[in-house]
Amino acid sequence: MRDLFGTISTRYLIAILNLALIFINAKALGVEGVGLVGLILAAIGIATMFCGILAGNTIVYFMNRYSMQAVFLPSYCWTPVGAGIACGCMAILGLLPEGYALDIYILSILTSLVAANSRFLLGKNRIFGFNLTFVLQGGLLFFVLLFLYYGLEKQDVTAYLWGMYLTNGVAFLVSLFLLLPFLRKKEADPRKGRSGYALLQEMFAYGLWGSADNIAEILTTRLNYFLIKRFAGLGSVGLLDAGTKISESVWHINRSIGFIEYSRVARTHNPGEQKKITLRFFKLTFCAVTLATGCILLIPEWVYTDYLFSAEFAGMRNVITGLSAGIIALACNSILSQYFIGSGKIRYSAGSSFVGLISLLVSGYLLIPSYGVVGSAISSSIAFSTMLAFSMIIFCWKTGARPREFLINKEDVRFALRKLRLTHDGSQP
Repeated sequence: MRDLFGTISTRYLIAILNLALIFINAKALGVEGVGLVGLILAAIGIATMFCGILAGNTIVYFMNRYSMQAVFLPSYCWTPVGAGIACGCMAILGLLPEGYALDIYILSILTSLVAANSRFLLGKNRIFGFNLTFVLQGGLLFFVLLFLYYGLEKQDVTAYLWGMYLTNGVAFLVSLFLLLPFLRKKEADPRKGRSGYALLQEMFAYGLWGSADNIAEILTTRLNYFLIKRFAGLGSVGLLDAGTKISESVWHINRSIGFIEYSRVARTHNPGEQKKITLRFFKLTFCAVTLATGCILLIPEWVYTDYLFSAEFAGMRNVITGLSAGIIALACNSILSQYFIGSGKIRYSAGSSFVGLISLLVSGYLLIPSYGVVGSAISSSIAFSTMLAFSMIIFCWKTGARPREFLINKEDVRFALRKLRLTHDGSQP
């Protein structure tokens, strides 16, 4: 429980800095600059998912079955290949912002290697190192960009890219340094008889399903950027990106919980225990994310246009309102996805993401041309809610859970109070 609260606290520290960075970017870059940065980050996110075939959650899963040394080399070697395939596909489809293809490729590799290192640290249960890597990658960017924008007075998209290069580079070096003791230590391989080629095949079989899931999910969360650019221009992308980033700040809760949940589910082979862990984290996520989203919805429009952003960002509250139901739904769905992935039922997580992608394409096609940015936000909520409904049905089918088990009961409250009391007293939960 202490690791969980430490991870959530770390994530929310970064979330606060990222929120402040959104406001600073709006002042320094304007609505079109924010839109261009949003497109670049969306492209990097898609490429990172391709790299994640062998450098994502695949790492944690296989570290419990092979030695770290056996998993390390395939993960690192695949990263530039996966980024190249992704960037090539996006270039063919015309999704890469003009003039930024090389930056997207290099940053995709760098962020993927940082993600791989953080997964290795998580697989070794080094939660402090895992959180430190995230702080350096996410939190340091705020201070670097503050210096570039106002210290060097370089207020353009290039400065943002410089900041990403520096912060991801530092995070990579520090996380690699934390991993060196484990890389130098010879570990017993529980499947020593299997060849490296057999391991590679097994990792690809698992990773392809996992990446299909992640790629479908990130397309569901970011494809609207490219649709909006086509129908309404770069300024509308900036408005959508700003509203999305504010709404998605609450996802630091479920991502923190999800990392811990995945690690625990992957380490146990008891179906009953996996189900119990998942339901408990699902309820915690729903309560925390709903509360945080509710607080964001209370912020009036004039706060965004007069203080946090500028008049260019009028309509921000409508975007956030349209996204709110979907934000809660996807946060809860991520907990169920971590169960599917950690328990080896990864195809169901992929199925959920593809259902969401199809829902987004249909609803986006119907809503975006007529309602613009607000239609895009609503189509996202429809897609995320569809994903959650699909995952809950599959979870109940596979575990025998009943719908009422997703509701909070007295036992959950007693468990939470007991864990809080133990954490406060300094005891190990």
